[in-house]
Amino acid sequence: MNIGLFTDTYFPQINGVGTSVHMLAKELTSLGHNVYIFTPSDPKRHNTDENIISMKSMPCFIIKSFRIGLLYSPHELIKIKHLKLDIVHTQTEFSLGTFGKIISKAFGIPMIHTYHTMYEDYVHYIAHGVIITPSMSHTLSRIFCNSADAVIAPTQKVYDSLRSYGVCKNMFIIPTGINTERFKKSNFNKSDIIKLKLSYGFKEDTPIILILGRIAKEKSIDYIFEAAPEIFKQIPECRILVVGDGPYKSTLETLANELGIADKIVFAGAKPWEEIATYYQIGDVFVSASTSETQGLTFAEAMSAGLPVIAKNDKCIEGLISDNKTGFLYNTKEEFIEKTVYAIKNRDSLSCLLDEAYKSAQQFSSATFGKRVESLYKTVLEHPECFRPKYSDYEDILTSFPKKLRLIKGTSTHITHMAAKQAAVVKRYIKHHK
Repeated sequence: MNIGLFTDTYFPQINGVGTSVHMLAKELTSLGHNVYIFTPSDPKRHNTDENIISMKSMPCFIIKSFRIGLLYSPHELIKIKHLKLDIVHTQTEFSLGTFGKIISKAFGIPMIHTYHTMYEDYVHYIAHGVIITPSMSHTLSRIFCNSADAVIAPTQKVYDSLRSYGVCKNMFIIPTGINTERFKKSNFNKSDIIKLKLSYGFKEDTPIILILGRIAKEKSIDYIFEAAPEIFKQIPECRILVVGDGPYKSTLETLANELGIADKIVFAGAKPWEEIATYYQIGDVFVSASTSETQGLTFAEAMSAGLPVIAKNDKCIEGLISDNKTGFLYNTKEEFIEKTVYAIKNRDSLSCLLDEAYKSAQQFSSATFGKRVESLYKTVLEHPECFRPKYSDYEDILTSFPKKLRLIKGTSTHITHMAAKQAAVVKRYIKHHK
């Protein structure tokens, strides 16, 4: 098959969506398919992979580290037509996701959509949630998903949420896969790990609390910082290493200074995907306070790397982390402090827990992930009558907007047919410029 993956975020940006797309492309390619990744151009991206198709873009005005795809000419669409895509698989709902939807409709290609992000946890980026409210994010998610032929939910949490939004499409729970082997401690040279640790000013035996991922408000890293003084009181030599970057970094730096712990926290910045596995080896425990995850791939990565994971109790990690068996779960700050201190002080006696954690992480094998997605593609192609999308009515968007932003009368009809009109324009252009 010729498969198009459409995503608004990809390497060098480090996040769960980019990792998922990379792993899916790799596994589908190993199964003999031709995979093309359509993503906004990024001046930091340096690659010669002809299957990564960088689309014209500009920085996102809300989150500067992200890129927004620009409008594309019909001439560019003709180039895409020559790829003879069999499947359009959108990974995001914004510029490239919408572009994938137009490609699907213009060329009559089945569209699969993976819902990666719980947007109700991210609306604060747009005027502090005043312009786009959580209920509006539900509406927009429902509309996008219901226009696909089939929807992939990475976890039961996402599946249940989409059903509650009103998504009525055929939906399949397929956990995103990771290459668990690349994180194994046996793959790394101890002297190299020590050298990296020393490069950040740590001693060889310094206990490290590792935080890895995008630095954003919804990740609740401030919760961990607020608990840190008590942890440092009980383990004075302990330090925190934050690997990643994002819009909340300066806020956290200010908080660390206010709490008097800035000298015990190191911000390592964003690292290339190829180096991420090495950073897991520096840590003694991996911690997270986020409940905005759809799946939490970093948990599985840390468990594969042999790190005890301390995570806030959340539905997204059901079946992955079992308290005191494959990791540690907490509900309160006091529990977080207690379990973090315990894990650090008893690191050498956790071998049974770490063995069970590694076994649990294997359910996210990238090979299984690729085969399950491939099977869904084949099913959709072989039985199109079972997956024919019913394009949603956009009228209910208007009732979700604040009054001052509601559109003028008649605009809803325009919005409803906008994607169809764009596709029609594309078809006419292609017909006359073959």
